[in-house]
Amino acid sequence: MTGPELGHLDELAPGVHGWMQPDGSWWINNAGAVIDDGGVFLIDTCATARRTERFLAAVAEAGGADIRMAVNTHQHGDHTYGNSLLPSATVLIGHRLMRDGLRDDPVIDGCPPFWSPVPDWGPVRRRLPDIAVNGSLTVHHGDRRIELLHPGGPAHTTGDLAAWLPQDGVLFAGDLVFSGLTPLVFMGSVTGALAAVDWLADLEPAVVVPGHGPALTGTDIARAFDEHRRYYRWILALSDEGITHGRTPLEAVGTADLGEFGDWADPERVVLNLHRAYAERTGSEFDVMAALKDAVTWLGHPMHTYV
Repeated sequence: MTGPELGHLDELAPGVHGWMQPDGSWWINNAGAVIDDGGVFLIDTCATARRTERFLAAVAEAGGADIRMAVNTHQHGDHTYGNSLLPSATVLIGHRLMRDGLRDDPVIDGCPPFWSPVPDWGPVRRRLPDIAVNGSLTVHHGDRRIELLHPGGPAHTTGDLAAWLPQDGVLFAGDLVFSGLTPLVFMGSVTGALAAVDWLADLEPAVVVPGHGPALTGTDIARAFDEHRRYYRWILALSDEGITHGRTPLEAVGTADLGEFGDWADPERVVLNLHRAYAERTGSEFDVMAALKDAVTWLGHPMHTYV
């Protein structure tokens, strides 16, 4: 194959594993597994059948043959399309709004050509959570407590859940955190994502598994949180300036200097995030297709994938 490897399973704490998929770009996510005598609790699946099968095989090799429960951190296909490869007896959990979003998601039926190559999901089908959470939920998995926490409002999406293991200090943040690449909030809220950074920081995790990019420990956690804060504030300032001068989101980013954020992968997400900030600031309707078209226009070609 070409492109990044299919992933590797890292033990972050006894029985707690992160499925890390380089390079973390479009449709290439991280996931997780908690393995003990009570079986397996899974955090997310992957975008394609091939990647999900490799993830599940790695979990089995680590001693996790019985996947009893799983959670989706949000609705996006890179974290959910592999749901249908889970055993039929697995109890799947998600936020109510995440469930609604996946139910109505047309991309699983055929990805639009905003990406190149157009992703091939393989033999997956839409599988929705069995349990829909309105707020937060505590799951007892063997002797371990797993807290599924909603930030209280829209952030990366409207139905985000972080999986927090307080006994281990491990936080599976989903796409509330990106590590080393551009955050994406166009289906959530810029101000909500900014508030969610402080909310996560208050947990004081020892390890953070972001939705995309390398796991974070030690001082890298505070650094990443600070980078997110600066980025979201920059997006809001750029949107306010653009609105004041009557510029479209595409025109606003055309005059902008990405500065410290220019070296992050997937910089075209600035256009998507600006579209969301404009909608928030003006109270206007958010147009997903228009935002994606503008991102491709700004980039000059379709967004690249390895799936």
